[in-house]
Amino acid sequence: MLKLLEYLSIFIITTYLLFACNASAPTKLKRPPLRVVFGYFVGEFPGIVAQEKGFFKAQGVDVELIYNRSVQLERANFSAGKYDGISASLGSFIILSSTNPNIQSVMVIDESIGADVVVAQSEIKTVSDLKGKKLGANLGSFSEVFVTEMLKTAKLTNDDVNLVKLEALDIPQRLKNNVIQAGHTWEPHLSEAIKSGGHILFSSKQTLGLILDMIVFRCETIRDRPEDIRAFVRGWLQAAAYWKANVTEGNAIISKALKIPSNTLSLEGVDLTDLAENQKLFQSSNPNSIYKTAKIYTDFFIRSGNMTRIPELKSLFNSSFLNPPS
Repeated sequence: MLKLLEYLSIFIITTYLLFACNASAPTKLKRPPLRVVFGYFVGEFPGIVAQEKGFFKAQGVDVELIYNRSVQLERANFSAGKYDGISASLGSFIILSSTNPNIQSVMVIDESIGADVVVAQSEIKTVSDLKGKKLGANLGSFSEVFVTEMLKTAKLTNDDVNLVKLEALDIPQRLKNNVIQAGHTWEPHLSEAIKSGGHILFSSKQTLGLILDMIVFRCETIRDRPEDIRAFVRGWLQAAAYWKANVTEGNAIISKALKIPSNTLSLEGVDLTDLAENQKLFQSSNPNSIYKTAKIYTDFFIRSGNMTRIPELKSLFNSSFLNPPS
């Protein structure tokens, strides 16, 4: 009987210790992937390299990338809460913030230094020739500011042309069908327009510093998942550097993932911004900072009626993920 009680005591103690150990080491809940939506501009493609080469995972974050050809749909889905983050041009981000106040930009991913173009029909030889013609642009975004800056070079205003609201992917077909005589676009749509007889009339090489693309996250995601965002930024910068050093391989990875011809992929006209460039751009004391450029867009959108209030620019940019954690 004593032997039985001894065995029973050992069993009870062992069982207690087993459950106590399990209770002290709870199962770590797996966080859902960061869901980030992108467009089809070449500066947004390092994310694909980061995903396919395992850079995000190596940095400690799971990421789900969604690529959408329609900028309008991309923004609508983000506004509806379907994604944690979005890539956006600086101008489009300013507009987006007017209806989504709780968002912040955490990094600049590229500067367009020739990749954004106005492509025109063959008979349009100069910007001056656009007077009285139909010009396609994504109105109410950075696209409208870009074509406005172009018109200024010929002492023209938006009133001197007929602006037609179109997305970049629509430009080649509308140009071919003579719905417009010129329009703002970029690769891979530019190659299509050139094949149909279009030519480059103007490029962002002539508006340096104006067109920047950035990664934007919801403030709740920034609050709840700061380490994941820090890992995302590290993985992205690693991928951008890798692509620049291994262009052919990077192009092949992106071509396969997006099912687009590799000959439409080129880093010409695009500066994939690195960490040092980001840190400078986020410094308000820098004369070429994003704050200065953001004010250009804000002033334009207020004048044009696209925005009704001036946003607090400092609250829109969060540079903490570009510096070592404090």
